[in-house]
Amino acid sequence: MNNKLINKRFIFIASIFLIFLIIISIKLFNMQLFDTKKSMASLNKLSTKIVYGESKPRGRILDTNGNILVDNIGINKIVYKKENGIKKEYEFKIAYMLAEKLSLDEDKITDEILKKFWIANNKDLADKKITAKEYELYKQRKLKASKLEELKIKRVTKKEISSYNTLDKKAAYIYYLMHNGYSYDDKIIKEEITDEELFYVEENKGKLNGVSVVTTWKRVYPYGDLLKGILGSVSTSSNGIPKDKKTYYLKKGYSLNDRVGLSYLELEYEDELKGTKDKYEVKNGVKKLIKKGHRGNDIVLSIDINLQKEVEEILKEEILKAKSEANTNYYDHSSVIITDPRTGNILSVASKQVIMQNNDYKVNDYITSTLSLSISPGSVVKGASMLVGYKTGNLKFGDVYYDKCIKFKNTPKKCSWSNSLGSLNDITALKFSSNSYQFQLALKVAGVKYYYNMPVKIDSSALDTYRNVFKSLGLGSKTGIDLPNENAGYEGKESNAGLLLNYAIGQYDSYTIYQLASYINTIINDGDRLKLSLLKEIRSYTNDDSIGPVKLKYEKKSIDKLDLDKSYFLRVKEGFKSVMQGYLGRGYMGDIKDSAGKTGTSETFYDSDADKVVDTETYTKSFIGYAPADNPVMSIVSISPHVRVKNNYSNYSSNVNKRIVSRICNKFFEIYK
Repeated sequence: MNNKLINKRFIFIASIFLIFLIIISIKLFNMQLFDTKKSMASLNKLSTKIVYGESKPRGRILDTNGNILVDNIGINKIVYKKENGIKKEYEFKIAYMLAEKLSLDEDKITDEILKKFWIANNKDLADKKITAKEYELYKQRKLKASKLEELKIKRVTKKEISSYNTLDKKAAYIYYLMHNGYSYDDKIIKEEITDEELFYVEENKGKLNGVSVVTTWKRVYPYGDLLKGILGSVSTSSNGIPKDKKTYYLKKGYSLNDRVGLSYLELEYEDELKGTKDKYEVKNGVKKLIKKGHRGNDIVLSIDINLQKEVEEILKEEILKAKSEANTNYYDHSSVIITDPRTGNILSVASKQVIMQNNDYKVNDYITSTLSLSISPGSVVKGASMLVGYKTGNLKFGDVYYDKCIKFKNTPKKCSWSNSLGSLNDITALKFSSNSYQFQLALKVAGVKYYYNMPVKIDSSALDTYRNVFKSLGLGSKTGIDLPNENAGYEGKESNAGLLLNYAIGQYDSYTIYQLASYINTIINDGDRLKLSLLKEIRSYTNDDSIGPVKLKYEKKSIDKLDLDKSYFLRVKEGFKSVMQGYLGRGYMGDIKDSAGKTGTSETFYDSDADKVVDTETYTKSFIGYAPADNPVMSIVSISPHVRVKNNYSNYSSNVNKRIVSRICNKFFEIYK
């Protein structure tokens, strides 16, 4: 019975085994007969690797006439790619060989780099800097390997790295560069090498395993510093992607050492300007090009570099001249922007700053300040204030107010610039820039029946009413300009009767020069606020230096619309025309007779002793204008902050702002006859 039982069990087990054998045989037969292609594809995939070549040059940046503002030139750089089987000791030897011959930026050699080099050279001593408890936590996976490395670096003492001489430090830096980044990337040791450095590497290839010279590119600027401030900058291969943008760029398929736009236009148009890399398939050690890369697309700006040159030269000359005039102690810069009001395109933007250096004045480019600085513009906003009156029904065409000082209880009088302006309507109030007219209108908007020396308290809704209209016109709103980090200006937080009156004459909130350009263009376009842009078009890349076909042409974009009757805008524009025919505006736009505009002066304050507290009263001059008056092809804004210091012995005020605008307008219409 026992034998029979054993036989039955044996037969059962054998049957199970036979069934499994049959199933496996069928699977193998099916795989060999039917899945050969699939299996071979999987095998090829396992033995095939995709790699990418060097970054291709970025696209160029051109002006509206095709003049190249930013280009690329080829340069040589030294790179390192670790070969299989290379030991750490041999890498030390390579680092010291290169350290003897390469000139390096020694300011980049940090204590952390030296400590890492010490750890690499003193493994046993470095390991002893970790406690048994910390090693136990590491084994239990409660402490990461990277944390152990951090602890080692932290515990390397200054004394332990103090013995390093200049050569040791350079070798440490090179060794750091040889291991910085992903293992599969070429490590950049030095860019823009000299001929001597190139010859040294080429002559010692047999000793410098993994070290080679490759050709890359760098940005060049044919027009020098013209407009360079907002053209932007590009990272180097050694710096690659900024640390704070690492995640963003890696998700988009970049490598750590890829060069990217860091600021302004280079950053704004990164997706178009970046080139694509050669794509290679590495199979069984053989590298094959499967997709050729190309340089980036070209960006064509609306800027005219010939006009830009003239604007910057005029600014430089007039700023230096102004510093020889009285009361310009704290005046240090002027800014100008010229736009095409029909599209919102910027034709020129510039700012120059004058500083004292070695007992002489030096003029620096200050164009980046146009994005970061905002000013109280003064009376140029009075066109917007008139529109508030028309919109709310508190002002009718031809309404007359007598120009008089406004006095509230326990506060100083608030007056116009002259005490003899008399009776004014809405047109002449703009022509003579009456503050009183705007004060009386603002009180009417606020529902206040004014009488002399009255106590007054107004609701903040009146200021909100003004701000809503101003923002629709572009004052206090971002312009959408294609530059990163646009400043939205400054909005005051308090509200009272005095501040409302100040707001109505442009002496409370502050705005950037771009917002003032947007404002004047919106009035020109009867309430249609257009996006400001430096872009004219994008051109597709070519394989040579020619300009490719148009990929994208900039079309004007409306970003807001102030819903007002067109007649209100026509009325304000009539007032702006009268300004240029009167005392205040005459000659501002040079020899151009058919023009319109508005002057502005605001009371401002200056920190004279750099203690971050404003302590000196000054005056800032501004101007907005356009020509021809009825069919404008250009608009201009100019600002000159702190152009006059307020004092008791002289009322002299430099007319530098007027000279700047006048000369630029003459030059503009000379170029565009």
